[in-house]
Amino acid sequence: MPENPSFAKDYAEVSDVRAFRPGRIAELARARRRREQVLPADGRLMVIAADHPARGANGVGDRPMAMASRTELLDRLRVALADPGVDGLLASADIIEDLTLVGALEGKVVLGSMNRGGLQGASFELDDRFTGYDARAIADANLDGGKFLTRIALDDPGTLSTLTASADAISELAARRLIAMIEPFWSRREGGKVTHDLTAEGVIKSVNVAQALGRTTAYTWLKLPVVDEMERVMEATTLPTVLLGGDPTTSPEETFATWQKALALPSVRGLTVGRTLLYPPDDDVAAAVRTAASLVH
Repeated sequence: MPENPSFAKDYAEVSDVRAFRPGRIAELARARRRREQVLPADGRLMVIAADHPARGANGVGDRPMAMASRTELLDRLRVALADPGVDGLLASADIIEDLTLVGALEGKVVLGSMNRGGLQGASFELDDRFTGYDARAIADANLDGGKFLTRIALDDPGTLSTLTASADAISELAARRLIAMIEPFWSRREGGKVTHDLTAEGVIKSVNVAQALGRTTAYTWLKLPVVDEMERVMEATTLPTVLLGGDPTTSPEETFATWQKALALPSVRGLTVGRTLLYPPDDDVAAAVRTAASLVH
């Protein structure tokens, strides 16, 4: 628990602050100690992602409701963020504010998740409205940037709304000199379910579209899946890129080996990983995070 009396000592106090002193959230956000530079001296970034529940995605592997308990998720995030090799957090406003109240984000890079309207399994999933942070709110909350999911499906008209909103977000964040981290996928519907083309060609096409969005790309970063022929993928961009972890489908050893190989490629600046590290098979969050951070730094 934080020693600073400004922070909540437990989750009961977090709930009390939300009920009786909600203005305290903004006060602590404005006072949060930020890094002078997003990238540390080695030019690498290790970020924990926790915006999945906001899209109705609580599953990890064969556990469909693994992320359902908010206090358990917060506990796991605090273990991860306590590792000195972890540079920051990517999350929706509710999680960022809970962790701000308990003092877990001091000195960390924090990215706000912007579009969570494309709920998992919904008929409107690919019309991914910006229902979370906007650029002004990210600046007001003293965050370092925003992240958004941009799924490109040529047979779904909702894609156009997502592309337009993504371009606007890039421009508005850049105007404030804040990072715009875009997570693109070349997508389609199969049997009513949204799937992604995870071939090198599919990822390259998503990169080509995503990196051209907005009035400037000076502050644009990419968040990309690790796929076969990752060397070809990274030849498609000069933008700073972090690798995403996704829902683990291989053993931890295989996953870490894949990340290690991809981290050696030009333009790759680090990892942004959530479920793989927060809910490892043995539930040893600290060990999983320690291993991943050692690959990055």
